Amino acid sequence: MLEKLNKLTEGHGELRPGHGLITGIIALSLAILCFLGVLAFHFPEYLTTPQLRKSYDVDVLRKVMFGALVVAGALSLVNILFNRARWLSAFAFALVALTAFLGGHKVPVNDFPDGTPYIGLDWFILDLLGSALIFIFIEKLFPHKKDQPVFRPEWQTDFYHFIVNHLLVGFVLLAVNLMVHKGFGWAVKNDVQAWIQGLPFVAELLLIILVADLVQYWTHRAYHETWLWRFHAVHHSTKHMDWMAGSRQHVVEIVATRTLVLAPIFVLGFSKEVIDAYIVVVGFQAVFNHCNVNVRLGPLRYLIVTPNFHHWHHSQDQEALDTNYAAHFSFLDYLFGTAANSARIWPEKYGVLGDYVPSRFIAQLKFPFTWRG
Repeated sequence: MLEKLNKLTEGHGELRPGHGLITGIIALSLAILCFLGVLAFHFPEYLTTPQLRKSYDVDVLRKVMFGALVVAGALSLVNILFNRARWLSAFAFALVALTAFLGGHKVPVNDFPDGTPYIGLDWFILDLLGSALIFIFIEKLFPHKKDQPVFRPEWQTDFYHFIVNHLLVGFVLLAVNLMVHKGFGWAVKNDVQAWIQGLPFVAELLLIILVADLVQYWTHRAYHETWLWRFHAVHHSTKHMDWMAGSRQHVVEIVATRTLVLAPIFVLGFSKEVIDAYIVVVGFQAVFNHCNVNVRLGPLRYLIVTPNFHHWHHSQDQEALDTNYAAHFSFLDYLFGTAANSARIWPEKYGVLGDYVPSRFIAQLKFPFTWRG
């Protein structure tokens, strides 16, 4: 069973319906999330995010877990009965049974201390489940490439990136906060911060997005036009654009970019409410702009980055190389002369020109340090 599971996770072809693999993976994914959830219920002080657990309803999460257990168990049993990917479904069902044995959705959560070191399993679970439900629905409602399956080629590699990058987010933010506070504390001006925090909410939100995007624009451009490309090439190596493609990022790039973006946000002293709203905006747009969706927004596409705009950035087409760097406001590329210009609406081919980046996860982590291009 383990050999077959390893072969599946190391594969890079798309999954076709009719063999039980798709439903088996859905069942296994839900079972894994439920198992992680029951661990978080047992050890909340170490496995949940302090800021996040203050804002969600545990009773609602219990109902979601129960529903996920039922779906995972039902899909597994159907596949086992009809002999469809029985090995995969048996593994998923065993994990469902183990989760139920550990208490499932009924595990009581008692008082626990704050200030303990933690891994944000709750963030990972909610982000994966929420992103999959929301963005797969959007992709099926407004598809760009209608024949692209959910489990398209190389989905496993992007799933590995999603897991590692999201589980590391707590450690990354901690490291970034330390670097920002130690490295940029000298630049803080109380009168500037007071002026910014005195702005109306919408004005302050637009300002924080603009500041962040200006930093991201020039950082992104540096990734393309300097030796830093060896790190950013990993992100561009995906050949299929969808909700999971944006997760393919080298961890060095994640730490560097977040440090540079958070520095001016810290120095300028934006209010907590605005920062929280910005996190929602950037979280949605980062995923949505990679989605397999046919959305252009009419004339607004010259102001706001859309999936169509960002798809051109990921294209191998000659007119698209080193263009469309903005993450939020597309007018920055028009302002700085780096907007893609083509008579066609959509690009033809995605990925790195020359296709020299390896396709497997571990090899991609090593790539920036071994590439001699």
